[in-house]
Amino acid sequence: MTIDPIAPEIRSEIERRLDAIERDTGARILLAVESGSRAWGFPSPDSDYDVRFLYVRPQERYLSLEPARDVIETPLEGLWDINGWDLRKALHLLGKGNAVVIEWLRSPVIYREVGPTAERLRALAQRYADWGHALRHYYGLMASQYGRDIESRQTLKLKKYFYSIRAACALNWLKLHGTVPPMHLQALLDGGCAPEEIRGLLSDLLVAKATSHELGEGPRIPELDRFIESMRDWARGAGGLIPHPLDPAFTPAADALFLEALHRYA
Repeated sequence: MTIDPIAPEIRSEIERRLDAIERDTGARILLAVESGSRAWGFPSPDSDYDVRFLYVRPQERYLSLEPARDVIETPLEGLWDINGWDLRKALHLLGKGNAVVIEWLRSPVIYREVGPTAERLRALAQRYADWGHALRHYYGLMASQYGRDIESRQTLKLKKYFYSIRAACALNWLKLHGTVPPMHLQALLDGGCAPEEIRGLLSDLLVAKATSHELGEGPRIPELDRFIESMRDWARGAGGLIPHPLDPAFTPAADALFLEALHRYA
């Protein structure tokens, strides 16, 4: 699923900032995507632009006795939140089943994609991704967000529901389809990952959030609470919370991808 909710002038500014990062660091950005609420499908008019990217540095930096940092961080500036990971770091984390890397690869908002590396990364993730890692990730997100922002309250900022609901729908995707879930809330809903009653409630909240700087506070919504709690109970009993070992075939495949990217771009 690819969407483009980003205005042309915003894209131009993001491209300018990515170019500046390349000039300042010597890195080559291979993939840059949106990773926040704009990619999750529930932005507000004043939501940040959470740009995340993967890059490689010049080859000699990987051979230095003092290796470069494996992240590039830029100061948070107004609506701009732009940071990236070295491709090698991303591959290490992907081998551990890190769902954040997988979400970046599956983001429906792509700002830059250079050559075949990102598509090869997606194929690697598709082949070796363990749905148990995804289950643990989304269960952890949902349990912490629901427990902190909803379960202990009588009234709450209604926008907080979106974070728990997206995680609950991702868990239901795993239950129904047994594959790594999409990132965008609407894609999850289109995949049948919430009952019709829940979809109706979310539709109203999504419209309100998209047109308002602040959705406001209100009482808890019992139907949403029951759905979140049902997916929490399912995840606890699904048996996927136990870590699985890394597939030994992943490392040589990841090495080959990394070396190819270095030879092509670094």
